[in-house]
Amino acid sequence: MKFVDEAQIFVKAGDGGNGIVSFRREKYIPMGGPDGGDGGDGGSVYVVGSNNLNTLADFRHTRRFVAGRGGNGQGSNRTGARGEDIYIELPLGTVVTTLEGGETVADVDRCDEPMLIARGGFHGLGNTRYKSSTNRAPRQCSPGSAGEQFDLRLELKVIADVGLLGMPNAGKSTFIRAVSAARPKVADYPFTTLHPNLGVVSLARHRSFVVADIPGLIEGAADGVGLGIRFLRHLQRTRLLLHIIDVLPGEAADAPVDSARKILRELERYDAALYAKPRWLVLNKLDLVADAERDALCEAIVAGLDWDGPVYRISAISGDGIDGLCEDVMSMLEANEDL
Repeated sequence: MKFVDEAQIFVKAGDGGNGIVSFRREKYIPMGGPDGGDGGDGGSVYVVGSNNLNTLADFRHTRRFVAGRGGNGQGSNRTGARGEDIYIELPLGTVVTTLEGGETVADVDRCDEPMLIARGGFHGLGNTRYKSSTNRAPRQCSPGSAGEQFDLRLELKVIADVGLLGMPNAGKSTFIRAVSAARPKVADYPFTTLHPNLGVVSLARHRSFVVADIPGLIEGAADGVGLGIRFLRHLQRTRLLLHIIDVLPGEAADAPVDSARKILRELERYDAALYAKPRWLVLNKLDLVADAERDALCEAIVAGLDWDGPVYRISAISGDGIDGLCEDVMSMLEANEDL
C-alpha cells in the first residue's frame, strides 16, 4: 500500500431536529392543550486512534463525513430521534487541524479514546415548552440549530522513540534492518527509502523501543530539493535523534563533516525544536576503513563538527558496535521518560 501521510477531509455534524406545534385532540378531552415535542440533537463527528492503521491512504477516496440529522418532534410530546454519531478511525500520531487558520482540533495519540471534532446541532423546542400560565395555547416552536462543519487537514506524524537522521546512503536503512525486524529497501544508490519505516528494537522482555527511518536529506531540502523536508515531521515526536554519518571521505577529505553540517542546517531551518532534540553521532561504515586509519578518521570528523556529545562507531552491515549503541539508547530512554 502506498504510504500517505497527508489528507484533506470535510466533516459536518448533523443539524438538530425542529420542534413542532401540536395540540392534544382526544374525544371527551376538550381544549387538551399543547403537546408538540422537541426535535432530536444532531449527531456529532469524532476521531479515534487505531492500531490497525499506519497510513492515511483510506482518505484518498473517502473525504466527506456527515453525521445524522436529528429527527423532528412529534405530537403527544414525542421527541425526535437523535442523529447518529460518526467515528473516524485514524492512525496513531495523526494531527487534525483546520484547513483555514491551521488551528489544532485533535492530536490522536491514544487508542479507543474518541475526540470530538464537530458538535451536532441542538434540538429545536416544541410548543409544549412555551406553555405558561398566561399563554396556555402557544403556537410557537423553534428550529434546530445547524451542526458544525469544517474543512480539515490530516497530518500523520509517526510515533517513535528514536529517529534516524542522515544523508541518502548513509546506512540508515541498513541500521534499522540490523536492529529490528523491519525490512526497508537497501541499495547502492540514493533515495532507496521513499517513505518512513518503523522498527521495534527488543533487547529483553519489557525492554524495547521504536526507531523511525525517514528518507535521507540533502542540501536544499528545506526548499524542496530531493524529497524535501516533508518527512521530517515524523521525527518531531521522537525523544532522541541518531545522526548517522557515512565516514568514507569519497573525493573530498572533509565530505563527512560537510554532509553532516548540511543536514544540521536543513534541520534548523525546518524546526528549531527538532534541532534542539538530544542528538548522538553515529559513525557508520567503519568496516570499509582500514584498522590503522579508523581512529584518525573518526577523530577528524568529531573535531570538524566541534562535537562534544556522545559518539558511536559502528558498522551496520556487519553489526559491529550495534549492541552497545542499542543498550545505551535503551538506558537513556529509561532514565529520561519525561523527554
